[in-house]
Amino acid sequence: MTSNSHPTTRGLLAEIASAPALRTAALLALCAAYIQGPVTKIADFDGALAEMDHFGLHPAAFFAVAVIVFELTASTMVVSGFLRWAGALALAGFTVLATFIALRFWEMAPGMDRMMVTNAFFEHLGLAGAFVFVAANDLTRGAGK
Repeated sequence: MTSNSHPTTRGLLAEIASAPALRTAALLALCAAYIQGPVTKIADFDGALAEMDHFGLHPAAFFAVAVIVFELTASTMVVSGFLRWAGALALAGFTVLATFIALRFWEMAPGMDRMMVTNAFFEHLGLAGAFVFVAANDLTRGAGK
């Protein structure tokens, strides 16, 4: 019998992994980029406008404000548990959309920059997948479990 299948070890790991403080910390970590990003945009709104212009999103002010409100609202939903599944699915969809807009590695010349953008592209897909798992867990087990 391996340690992974030992009931005591599994029970202890389940208890640790499902501890409310760890769950909250994990959800905050998952949403970290969606909290930091809007805070940065608020602190440097001209930079936020330049970012929207860079990606061809016009009117830039509308999209900057919309992204700020969306990311903070959806992150709050995920971390607080209020309609967590909806916030998580919204962030998953947003992440996939933003990834295809911002990380078009296939349009880049081979080299270090392309490799870094390719890695970021697939990391973002993984992040979107994690949000789908959060939504599935919330829908099947409930926010309080």
